[in-house]
Amino acid sequence: MNKNIGIKGKNAQAVDYAVKVVGVSKKFKIPHEKINSVLGVALNVFKKKTYEEFEALDDVSFEVKKGEFFGIIGRNGSGKSTLLKILAGIYKADKGKVQIDGMISPFLELGIGFNPELSGRDNVYLNATVLGLTKKQIDEKFDSIVKFSELEKFIDQKLKNYSSGMQVRLAFSVSIHANRDILLMDEVLAVGDSNFQSKCIEEFNKYRNLGRTIVLVSHDVETVRRYCDRAMLIRFGKIKKIGNVNEIVDEYLRENIIDEEKRIEKMNEKKECDNIEYEVEYVDDAGRKFDRKIANILEVKIFNQKNIEKNVYASGEIIRAEIKIEFKKETKDPIFGITVRDSSGKSLFITNTWYKKIETGLFQKGIIQVDFEFENAFANGTYSISPAIADKDAKIYFDWKHDMKSFVVLNEYASNGIVDFKHNIFIKK
Repeated sequence: MNKNIGIKGKNAQAVDYAVKVVGVSKKFKIPHEKINSVLGVALNVFKKKTYEEFEALDDVSFEVKKGEFFGIIGRNGSGKSTLLKILAGIYKADKGKVQIDGMISPFLELGIGFNPELSGRDNVYLNATVLGLTKKQIDEKFDSIVKFSELEKFIDQKLKNYSSGMQVRLAFSVSIHANRDILLMDEVLAVGDSNFQSKCIEEFNKYRNLGRTIVLVSHDVETVRRYCDRAMLIRFGKIKKIGNVNEIVDEYLRENIIDEEKRIEKMNEKKECDNIEYEVEYVDDAGRKFDRKIANILEVKIFNQKNIEKNVYASGEIIRAEIKIEFKKETKDPIFGITVRDSSGKSLFITNTWYKKIETGLFQKGIIQVDFEFENAFANGTYSISPAIADKDAKIYFDWKHDMKSFVVLNEYASNGIVDFKHNIFIKK
């Protein structure tokens, strides 16, 4: 329980909020030099230590009503988890005030309150004791805790031998059985199988029906949109917006797209600066012969079907890769092609004019443009386009620019895996 303020008691005035945060700020000191050895400590004992201040939260104020399912979303590093730890009493705010009306059951980072050298059984007692349960209460709830976690066969094994999913199930089961007024949940659905996630949602609904309060931090906007009554968007330690769940999620997704556009733009600019000028004639590591006296690829731009140049696309959008090529000599029937690769470098889609049985014809000296248009069927992720040009027999490459242009696929709802094909689901009873 957060002990910043205790407002329970006979003379306590009734309030309609479970959590009230007023002007909370939190800074962390990040050392410029990291010391990892005893020798390093000895050598630096007289050296002045320098730090950089990181403002995790800046003047944050909000209220969570009793019985409310309140969602907190934001990009990594925005201050969400720091805020939850302040609510749980793990961190102390540098400024501001936190008021909690009720007992808290926190489910934060994996491993908090657990000892990996102890058995699952011992960790149930340890964690439940931290949450304020007496030994008698734990004894009464123990069988139910273990049954809910589905770890009956493993309860006497050391926790360090548990998978991350098993640890989450045990920790969540203890938290939910603490029977507190307020649940603090940090990415509880990010680890664990689908059955466990369904159990979590069922318990959330039970809590809400009992008038309990849930504060959920999550990147899963679908869960936030579906279950939360209200939501809050945090960005760089400040509250950007509080209110209607759909409006908050839409704002979060818009910001993600803008951020990704900027990130990919910088990445593409760096690729242009780092572009290696190979020798005019050479053989690459794969044994392919290159003769760059014939033609060079100058640039790649990508557009949507409305002819708008951008770097972030949704599944199903049309992507047009516009490739500028300079011919230095007259050339007949060259092959034009592209490869789309994922962030690991795996080739996902390869096409060229030879595959499509297109006779390209005669090209004079000068600059031409070749467009490749395809429907984006990729799942969420970062991808790159590698354009290539070769002679009509594909024996000599004139140019091949690896990962010359990057783009991001960002969907609110996307299938899992590599691709996100158009598909339907039919249920017949």
